[in-house]
Amino acid sequence: MQVHRFEKVWLGAAILLIVGFIATIAYGSVGVGVGMVDDSGGQISAQAVQNGNTGTPFDDPGVVKEDGQYVVYVVARQFQFVPGSGDTPVRVPAGANVTFRVTSADVVHGFSVVETNINTMVIPGQVSEVSARFNEPGTYGLICHEYCGAAHHTMGGSVEVVPPEEYDMQQENIEQPEDDAQAQQEADQ
Repeated sequence: MQVHRFEKVWLGAAILLIVGFIATIAYGSVGVGVGMVDDSGGQISAQAVQNGNTGTPFDDPGVVKEDGQYVVYVVARQFQFVPGSGDTPVRVPAGANVTFRVTSADVVHGFSVVETNINTMVIPGQVSEVSARFNEPGTYGLICHEYCGAAHHTMGGSVEVVPPEEYDMQQENIEQPEDDAQAQQEADQ
């Protein structure tokens, strides 16, 4: 059987592409740690989130301090992030480890903080969890990247990263453990 020279070249190129795709997927999942959306953040009733009676911090979403780490509870709903949209940006201190726990009250949304690697799908009934560290103060855009309805293009917000000395937990109305509150008061005096 005779195989033409051009067919051999195309066959070789196709095999190289297949090997390249497999290597890219393997590197992304093992080397970089890109994962699939799952329910590792937990499950929650979307109806309860919509009604605000989950018995979790999603009933009054915002920034809380848990185990020395800032955790931001965000509810995505058509067509806003609570907090994050409008006049209520998410405010976190620079240099702190921040975990975002995001859920949806209605339909599938996206949660992406521009210029960072924070990017996840938000599915009703599931809590998506992503962590990051913002080293530089600044304002980062917050967008929904999953089509969620007619006004999807308006769904956005911001994350404001402020210098740690300017971050006021009292102003943010954050539940602060008593030890941290006492240390903060001593530092202020």
